[in-house]
Order: sequence, then C-alpha cells, then structure tokens
Amino acid sequence: MAADATENEPRTPPRDQAPLEDSGGDEDEEDDEEPKLKYSRLTSALLPLYRNGDATSSFMVAGDKMIIGTHNGNVHAMAIPSFHALRTYNAHKSASVTALSVSPLLASNQVYIASASIDGHVCVSSLADPKDVTLRNFGRPVQAVALSPDYRSDRAYLSGGLAGEVILTTGAPLGVQSNANTSSASHATQGWLGAIGLGGHGGKDTVLHAGEGTITGIKWSLSGKFVAWSNEYGIRIMRTHLHLDSADAHLAWKRVGFVERPNRRVWEEMAALWKARLEWVDDQSLESDEDDTLSANGAHKPDSTLPHQRLAPTPHGPRRKQVEKLVIGWGDTAWIVRVYPGGTGTGKNVGEKSAGSAEIVYRLPFDDCVVSGIALYTPSLLLVLAYRTRDDNDNPITQDDATPRRGMHRRTNGLSPELKLINPATQDEVEVDSLTVSRFETLSAADYHLGTLYVPHPQTMTPAQRSALEAIGGGLWDVGAGAARIFSSGANVMNMPFSSDSKTPPRAQSMSSASAGNVSSSMSGPRQSQIVPNAATAGLKIFIHSPYDCVLAIKRDLSDHLQWELEHENYKDAWELLEDHPEIITSSIPGPAVDSSPASTPLKKEGSLHEFFADGTESQTTASATKANQNSAIEKEKRRIGDLWVQQLVISGDWKQAGKVAGRVLGTSARWEHWVWKFAQTNHFNEISPYIPKQRMQPPLPSMVYEVVLGHYIIHDRIRFKHVVEAWDTDLYDINSVIEAIKSKLSAGDVTEDSIEGDVHGRDWRILQGGLAKLFLASGRQREALRCYIRLQNADTAMSLIRQFHLVEAVRDDIPGFIMMRITKEQMESAPLPELEEASTEAINVLVEEGCRGTIPADDVVTQLQQKKEPFKPFLFFYLRRLWKPEMHERTAKTAKERVAEDRLAADGKIVAEEFADLMVDLFAEYDRPLLMEYLRKSQSYDLSKATAECERREYIPELVHILSKTGQTKRALYLIIEKLSDVSFAISFAKEQDDSDLWNDLLEYSMDKPHFIHGLLAEVGTAIDPIKLVRRIPEGLEIEGLRDGIGRMVREYEIQHSISEGVARVLRGEVASGMDTLRAGQKRAVKFEVEPCDDAPAHAKHDHGDGRKLDVETKGINPARAARAAAHADNATTGVTSTTNAAHIDPPPIEAPQGEAPPGHCTGCHRPFTLPTPDEEEITDSPLPLSRDTLVGFACGHVFHLRCLLPKTSASASVAATLQQQLANDAMENEGSWTRSVRGKVAHALVIKNAVGRGCVICSEIEGAVGEE
Repeated sequence: MAADATENEPRTPPRDQAPLEDSGGDEDEEDDEEPKLKYSRLTSALLPLYRNGDATSSFMVAGDKMIIGTHNGNVHAMAIPSFHALRTYNAHKSASVTALSVSPLLASNQVYIASASIDGHVCVSSLADPKDVTLRNFGRPVQAVALSPDYRSDRAYLSGGLAGEVILTTGAPLGVQSNANTSSASHATQGWLGAIGLGGHGGKDTVLHAGEGTITGIKWSLSGKFVAWSNEYGIRIMRTHLHLDSADAHLAWKRVGFVERPNRRVWEEMAALWKARLEWVDDQSLESDEDDTLSANGAHKPDSTLPHQRLAPTPHGPRRKQVEKLVIGWGDTAWIVRVYPGGTGTGKNVGEKSAGSAEIVYRLPFDDCVVSGIALYTPSLLLVLAYRTRDDNDNPITQDDATPRRGMHRRTNGLSPELKLINPATQDEVEVDSLTVSRFETLSAADYHLGTLYVPHPQTMTPAQRSALEAIGGGLWDVGAGAARIFSSGANVMNMPFSSDSKTPPRAQSMSSASAGNVSSSMSGPRQSQIVPNAATAGLKIFIHSPYDCVLAIKRDLSDHLQWELEHENYKDAWELLEDHPEIITSSIPGPAVDSSPASTPLKKEGSLHEFFADGTESQTTASATKANQNSAIEKEKRRIGDLWVQQLVISGDWKQAGKVAGRVLGTSARWEHWVWKFAQTNHFNEISPYIPKQRMQPPLPSMVYEVVLGHYIIHDRIRFKHVVEAWDTDLYDINSVIEAIKSKLSAGDVTEDSIEGDVHGRDWRILQGGLAKLFLASGRQREALRCYIRLQNADTAMSLIRQFHLVEAVRDDIPGFIMMRITKEQMESAPLPELEEASTEAINVLVEEGCRGTIPADDVVTQLQQKKEPFKPFLFFYLRRLWKPEMHERTAKTAKERVAEDRLAADGKIVAEEFADLMVDLFAEYDRPLLMEYLRKSQSYDLSKATAECERREYIPELVHILSKTGQTKRALYLIIEKLSDVSFAISFAKEQDDSDLWNDLLEYSMDKPHFIHGLLAEVGTAIDPIKLVRRIPEGLEIEGLRDGIGRMVREYEIQHSISEGVARVLRGEVASGMDTLRAGQKRAVKFEVEPCDDAPAHAKHDHGDGRKLDVETKGINPARAARAAAHADNATTGVTSTTNAAHIDPPPIEAPQGEAPPGHCTGCHRPFTLPTPDEEEITDSPLPLSRDTLVGFACGHVFHLRCLLPKTSASASVAATLQQQLANDAMENEGSWTRSVRGKVAHALVIKNAVGRGCVICSEIEGAVGEE
C-alpha cells in the first residue's frame, strides 16, 4: 500500500530522489484501503548534517531530542519539533559513530549523550555543560554503548564491540581521555588529550561477558533493572545493579534470559554481519489498538484509548510485579519477549531468590527481508523497518560484486525499504508501505535506523509527564522551539564563555577550544527555527533514518482522512466527517509564524513582564481574527465538498438521493440556483422541490426559481403544489405571478369543482382554491381570500377572517355560499331540518346580527336566498325566525351594557322582520306551525287575506279561526271550530275571548243537537253564561251522557263563586275601615311647629305680630340667640348676604341632608332652625323668598321640612316644583302673610302641595322600604 505523503515529503523529493512507491500499487487491487500512516521528509530540516559529504551512521530519539551520529565522527543534538541544533560536536575525529545512548530518557536539557565509534572510543558528554565530558579508549572498534539510566550519579555505562566483551565502566574521570583497563591499549596514551599530556588511566572497567563474538547492540531497560545485549549467538538479558536492596546485591549482573539465534545455515554466515535491533517498550507510550482516527490536532477523540487515559491498577488491590517488554529484530527474525522481575523461587529453586526471568511471547520469521529497525506501534501491532532481500517477483537479490574505480565496494542493486505493520499473534501484515529514500540502491540493512517517540497530548498528560515538562517551559516542544534561547547564539555550546569562578582545569578548557574547530560551520550563526508540522502533533512519532535521508511517519489524523476520502471521491463520508469535526479545517488554516518560545534555563535571561503581556495581547488578537476566518473556511469547504457530492449523485442518475443531499449541503443561493435549474431541465422537480430552502437566504435565491417549481406543479401535480405552497414562505416568490397562474389554470376548465382526481370529486379544484386563498392573504387581499374559503366551505378559517379583519360586509355578494360553509351536498339532499339548522346556525347568527345593524341588509339576504329557490328555503326560514324571535336562541351577553345592546338589536331585528311578514307566514306555516300561531297573534304586519288563504290551503283551522276573529268573522270561526274541529273547549274559550252574547247564542244554537257539546258546555262554561238559560235550551228528550254530573258541577261552581265573592267583600270592607281610621287619626293629630323669633325684634314684640296680634306658635326649649346665629350663618353661607341688607336674596341650591335626626324646631332636610323673618326679610318681594318665609310642611309622623328642602326628595319634576313655589309666593303676597281659614282655601292649598309632594313622609317611606328589603 502506498505510503501517504504531505507537502514537502518523500512523495515529492529532489531530483536525485525518487518518490515513495506503493508496495501495493496495482490498479487492479480490489479494495483500496486507507493507509494508517502518513509520511513527511525531514531531510531539508537536517541539511547541516550532510555538509562536507557527511552521512548519518547512527541515530536515536529520546525525550524531546534527536541525537545523530555521522560517519565523520560528529554528534548532533537536535530539538524536536523544530530540529534546531542544540549542540554539534566532533566526538570521534574522522571515525564513524556506531552507536548512541542518552541518559536519562527525559525531556530535559540535563542529559548525557554517549557515542561509540570504530576508532575504539566511547565519548560521554553533557548536553548542557560542555565541561562534563569523558573520552575512553577501548582499543578495538566499539559497536554498542548504553548509559546507565542513573548515569548522573553512578557514572556507569556498558559498551561492547569487535572484542566480543560486554564491559561495565564506572567512575570515569571528567574532562580527560582514559584508556580502558580491559584492553591492550592501556600501555599507550591515545586520543586528543594525550597530545597535551593528560592521558592516563581512570575509572573501572568490568567485563560482564565475553567469548561469544561481536557485540552488536546493548540496551538498558526502561526501569533500569535489566539490560539486553546481542552477540553472534543470541541475545542475553541480565539483572543490573540498579534498584536492588542490600540483601539482594548478589543478584546484580545475573543472567535472566537468553534468546538463541535461529539454527539455520544462513545464520552461520550472517550472524556477525546482521546488526540486532533491541527496543524496550512501554505500553503506555503506544498508539491505541482501536482503529480510530486522530483529530486534526493530533488528539484522540474523547472515547479513544490513549495510553494516559487507560485505567491504572487500583492502589488497594494486590500489587502486580512490573513486567517489561523487549522487542528484538535480528536478521530475518523478530521476537517479542516479556521480562519478569525476580522473586522467591519455586519448585527445585524454592527458597532461593531469582534475578528474574524472560519469556518469548512471539517469534516472527521473515523470508523476504532483513530487519533494519523494530518497535511496537500499538500493543498488538509490531512496527518493522524491513530491508528487502527479494524483488517484486520474489526473486532473491544477489550481491553485486562489481567494484567501482575508486576501489570502494558499494552495492548498486538495493531495493527501497518497507515499513510494515504486523500482527504478531497472526503474523499477518496489516499494512506495508514502501519507502523510497535517497540512494537506496547503494544502502545495506545496517544503514537504516528506526526510532519512535511518543508525545502525549498537552491537555491530557499524566502528572509525571506534566511535572517533567513544566520544568522546561510548560510544553514538550518548548525546548526544541526555543533551542537558540537555551544555548548561546554561537555555533555550539562548547564556544560559550565560562564564568570567572569556573573550577574546570585548564586542560578541559583547551579541550573545548580544540573541539570547536570540528563543529559544523553551518551553525555559526543564528538560524530561524521552523516547526515541522507533523512533528509538532501528539501521538507516536516514527523516525526512519538512512545515511542521506530522514523520514517521519505518524498516524493519520482527520485531515488526512478527509483528504483520502476526497481523493477516492467518497464525498459523502468526507462531508459528514467535516460536519462532525470542523476542527479539521481549523487546523489546516495557517496561523501566525511560531517563534521560539523562551525556555527555562539558567543560561538565558527571561523576558520582561512588559514583553510577556505584550506577546499575549498580540497572540489573542491574532487568534480572534483567525477564528472568524476559520468559520468561513469551514463553511466554504463543506459547500465545495457538498457540491461534488451532489454532482456525483447526479452523474450516477440517483436524482432522489441528490435532492436529499442538496438539502443538506448546498449553502448558498448561487449553488441552489444552479442545481434547481439542473433538476428542472431534466424534469426532476419532485426530487429537488422538498429540499429547496423554505426561508429567505442571504443573498436571496431568485424568485424565479420558486415560481418555476410552483408553475410546474400548478399544471402537472396539484398535490405537490399544495405541499410546497404551504411549506414555502410567500416572501420567496412573486405572489401575483403565482395567483395569475392559478387563475389561468382554473379558467381553463379542466380543473373544476365536479372533476374527479384520485377518485375524489373536486380534489385539485379545492387545492388550487386553497392555494389561492393563502396567496390572497399573504398579499393583503383578505376579501378575495374570504371568498375562496367560502367556496371551499372552510367555515373555521372564514369565520376567523371575518372576526379578525371585520369582513362581514364581504359576504354580502355570496350569502348562500356563506350559509353553506358547513353543509355538504349530501346534507342538502337528505339531512333533516334540525341538522341543517345546527350546521347553519353560526352563519345565520352573523347575518341576523349584521342585518340588525344594517351592515348586510335583510333584503339582500332574502333576495339571494329566494333566488336559490326551494333548496335554500329552510335557511330563509332560519334567518327570518332568528330575526323575528331572537329569544329562542341563547344569549351571549354577560354585562348589563351588553344585555341592553343585545335587547336593542333584538328589537331592531323584529322591526326588520316585519317587512317580510307575508313571507314569514308562508315559511312558518311550512316549517313551524306553533310559531305561525304565535306570529299571527303578535304581529299586525301581515296581509290577513294572504294569511287566510295560506291557512285555508293548508287547512290550519286554529290559525284560520284566529285570523277570522281578527276580521270580525266570528260566526264563521265558531262554525269552523264546531264543524271542523268538534272541539267544545276551543269553542268555549273562543266565545269567552270574544265576550259577545250573540256569539254565545250561536254557540248554544249550534250545540243543541250535539250531546257531547252540551256536556262540554255544562262542564266548562262556568259562570260565563246563565246556567238556567243553558239548561232551558236543552231539547226535551235529548239524551246527554253525564248530564247530572254536568249540572252538579255547574251548581258547585256557582256556590264556590258566591263564597269567594263574599269573602272578598269582607276583606275589602275591613281594608276600607282600617284606612278610614288611619285617615281620621291623622286628621285629628296636630303637627307641632317651634319657630324661633329673630334677634333684632323687641322683647315685647317677639311674640306679637306687627298688628299687635299674638302668635299662635310659641317657641319652647330653644335658645333664641343660638337659633338666630345658626340661621344667620346658614343664610350667609348660602346666599352671601346678611339679613340686614336690602339686596336681592338668592337661596342656595338644595344641599345634601346632614346625617342623623334633626332636633325639635329644625328642618328634617337641612337641620336649620325654624325662625321668624326679620323686618328686612318681611320687605323682600322678589323670589326666591328667604328660608324664614318659606312654607313649612309637616307630616303626622312629626317630621317637618322647609318646602324647598322637601321637594328635591320627592318625585316631583322641576316644572311642578317651580309652579308650586311660585303659587305659594303669590298667595303670600296676595294675603300679606295671613292665611284664610275657609275650608275651600285650605283644601285648594293642600291639593297644590299634595300634587308636588306626593303621599306621606319621604323619610318614613325610605325607612319602610329598607325594612321591607330586609
């Protein structure tokens, strides 16, 4: 399968490079599965490595750094992900670096780098401190080196090579070169320190193992408890000295396990040449086994199983021993080994402690390749860098024995390497990617290197990871991005100036100076660090190194998945992926250039606080601006992919699905217009119309698009027209154009109310009418809409429109249609009258109410209904009956005001109905005979002759009798009762009603030959006629059944009548006697008047009149002074003038009576005392007169009033009161204040007062009324 590539990656290499090839690139492959990895070439970021013809010879990644050794003996420490050089030094002059090791394996600058070389030296140097360096000569080429995980403390490392010995070196001195004491080279001082006399022996070397051939690889386990190395016979695993208790010190450097090489002939020849690849694996630093795709920023989805998200063992459970895992790739075989920690032995070793044990879990042989690198990709997938030994035709690759002119043996027929993902349980190759690297034809298996580095997501780091990274700036890549700030701006760390108090020996300084010239000149000046995108994401990083190339492989993320879907035209999956994960486009939008971030190192001064906040503000502003662009970019990309999706479906002919998809993915009016026309041109309206936007877009979709669809459905498919016209907002299209199209279709005649569509009468006609009504409403033409709803018989909507828009008058042109809104044709043909009445009640009520108001004249209603002939005659009856007798229907008024208005309308309705009196007689006679009689009795507007003719035609005798009685034809009426009805009761009641003696004689004459009539007369006539006269007229010899009982009943009725009359007479006499007694008692009783004289009258004259006569009223119990002051105060308050003035006297208007009972000598109405007039008041001749000269009216109950105070309390009208006042004033003037004592004068005077005052005291009447109500 082809290895995927990104921009500036192996797929587009320079001229001397070939692109990555597809190992499974056969176009005939059945299913093109998406690859799991994507690749990018890092060669351009590592160009300084290849200066001066140098090439990579060894490589490793650890923490956040890449360490590279070259054939020229240089060691390059580079930061990931910027790949900026942290330090470059020449550890082995012109000798290839064969192996590298780092301690500790942390993302820190405080690490040590060990390098081994074919020159026999091992160089250990501190990355941060150039003074901390050790160079040791082992005399033979060293092929492997491994620093102790605790090298900073124990200064121990393992090494081995062609000497076939695994040597443990401890305590090597700093800053000097030393010779190993295990080799013959100890007799001579060598190296670059020997030239200045610093050579010598130092440290301690211990041979741990020897005698099994060349040591090709050494690796310390991640915990430091175990170490593994390879020789020509296999791979040995030992327990180290680290993490041992004092009691278990004897277990140090004890054998744990041995993996023997395969016993095949090829191994006898190649065991020493094939380099074993050893990798200790941490399951927590692998990709997940789940085949999920990483998000665009490298983080798993929330439901993923990242290592840091996996459940840790519960602390309360039994503590499990930590099992370490080792993967081995050697020659054509791979192993996966589990290494178990030591413990108490079992079986024959019971009681003894073991150093540990090893178990081979999987063994995988390969027949087509040699392992050049190995690692675990997931807990269940093995990652193998394979050097191919067979071509595509499965033929072995022979060694090219040709020798170039320069004498260097170099092969020229090598194949490109492959990166394989293998399931070790099944040995199936899950994925095989062919990698093309520079000059791969000349390379061997030993020239390739594979390294992996797991980067947790920053937001989901474990506490241990976070604490380790916070020490260097809070992010894993801060070191790499800010490498230039960690170290000096010079070429390398070794050129940095030392402090004045440095205790480094002068020889060490000389060593630094000497080494400076070997540093790559490319690093002499500052270089702008650029982040490599694929290296900056979280997850497992896979680095493949060749001498001339470096390739990075990572798990494909969502953006890669999207790109793969698009390349394979899976537009559906691509669009849905982008819908669920819009961050794909977000991550692809380039942000501002990433500058080196400051790192936490004492060698570089931190920036100022002002700079810190300034940078933060700038970044926030940029982020905000970028976010708006991202949203726009997301939508644009979705629309682009969606358009391709629709196009793909259209090309395949799946128009229905294309329409559905268009509704989901088309987001602009331009694309909608394009695709609607495409569908319309191919007559696929049905597939696109349900999904056309139902609301206005911005910019809006042209109205013509909607009108074309509507016009198509108006002509061809009214059902769909109904759906779209109900769903679409009327603002989307030109309403008038659609209205005209509907009218044109209706006028064509092929769609009518009687046409049949789908076995339904008038279905399409109703749909078009309904659409027309909706459009009329939307355009503000409510009257036209109402007519449509009336034609549709949609009563609810029509009545709602009438109430909402006050459109009652609009029904005036089609009153029959308005009445028929709730009545079907079937009901018109067969429904009984009550059913029709119930269905038309609402419309009839509206017509009656508006007819009373004059909005819809009754004449219009009657005329239109009469024009419809017989079918509408019942509705005419309902209308006129409701108009004439509204009390038959339920009243809806709730308040008194509404009831008054309703009564007024009812009265007006009766008046209107009387205009159609003769028509009502006909209708009532046909549909409601009881109502006919009621109408004949109450109305005087109908034509008697027409009514008579109608009743005669229908033989309605009782009604005809009533009409004849009104015309004076009582004898004929009586004859009809006797002859036609034979109803003696009716005849008697008719005779009583007419109260005509001649009619009684006629009744007796007509009845004498009818025995049952005679019996009826005796039983029911009562006292209406003389019983003696009736009995005498009975013919002799005529047998009358029940004669005796009839006469007896008549006699008893007369006796009862006589008794009742006597009783009534007695009651009347008692009532009259009681009334006369009361009248006489009242007439005999005197009314006491207490009058207060005025204050300015002489004392001797207070009780005399002007002519010397004595007053017949004497004041008692009243203080004259107080009475005068009260009267004066009252007069002044009401008239505004004093009693001594001669100005015209103006009485105040009647005032409200005070509360409580008036004391004696005071008016019951105004509570003022009665006073005699002053001389000045006596002289007043103009009206009105003062209160002192007002007439006093007294009642038998003792209440006394001024006349002017009494009149407002009575029911007398203003004119009657004024007449009375004027007459009393005239009488006073004529008699000069003296009243005549003649009976005639008194009676006349009392009659005048009685006419105004009424009967009885108003105060007592109110009290009696209140008691009666209680």
